[in-house]
Amino acid sequence: MALGTLDRSPPPFFRQGASALSRLLLAGALALLLMVADTRFQITGPVRTVISAVVYPLQWALQQPVLWSRDLYQAVQDLRYARDLAAHSQELLRQQTPRVLRYEQLALENEQLRRLLELRPRLPTPGQAAQVLYDAADPYVHRVVIDRGLVHGVRAGAPVIDDSGLLGQVTRVHATLAEVTLVIDAAQATPIVNTRTGVRAVVFGEPDLHGGQLELRYMSVDADVQPGDLLVTSGIDGVYPSGLPVARVSRVERRPAAAFARIFCEPQGRVDGASQVLVLEPLAQQVPPRPAPEAGPATGRKGGG
Repeated sequence: MALGTLDRSPPPFFRQGASALSRLLLAGALALLLMVADTRFQITGPVRTVISAVVYPLQWALQQPVLWSRDLYQAVQDLRYARDLAAHSQELLRQQTPRVLRYEQLALENEQLRRLLELRPRLPTPGQAAQVLYDAADPYVHRVVIDRGLVHGVRAGAPVIDDSGLLGQVTRVHATLAEVTLVIDAAQATPIVNTRTGVRAVVFGEPDLHGGQLELRYMSVDADVQPGDLLVTSGIDGVYPSGLPVARVSRVERRPAAAFARIFCEPQGRVDGASQVLVLEPLAQQVPPRPAPEAGPATGRKGGG
């Protein structure tokens, strides 16, 4: 065989192209260029849109078993919770039935005794539902704004309650809105009566005390007040109807050197999260006006002649 016919090129195993480092630098530069171009010119936006449109049916199909299992589990949990709640409600209803019957009997006896003693019948307290829109903008007062105003018949001084107790009092009325000052505001004073002892007093708002509480002031150190006592409106101020839950005594501090005890109370109304409230008519618009004071006899001095 002639030597000129032999292939003198190296075998493919020994052929060498660009180095691995060169290829890495080229790929990195290309990736960086594509990222900069995509950031500046959004060139991959249409590509992403097309890919997402094509892949969405597959993604939706893969998600359905997970969603079905989750919905089935939630339905089972809701059914179990509904059954437990129904059983608990039935038990509470059975427990409250004797109290309701006893309340109706006591109410009937009370009305009969009031007629026998020729006492004035209790006044009904009409009201209208309202919704709390937002808190007042002033950070130094504790007020909320409700969606009822002058056009709805709301007047200044109207008591506002929720499903738990007294919430506050309407202090400013606009055309379609009204501002309600909460009972925990420092400017609020509410006449109350202790349901256990029948003692009348006044509670004052303490907004800076543990997130908002009430204080029963001017009670002597040896006053019969205990933690757990329920305080309700007395109804003698001409504003609040009697019997509205105001607060419950939480702590009593008696100091021998002090003349008065420090009595702290938890408000019964949800002063920090009420959404649905009831605006009552002020008691002063239902009771007859106070009689005018009688004028005393004129005492003129005799003039000298």
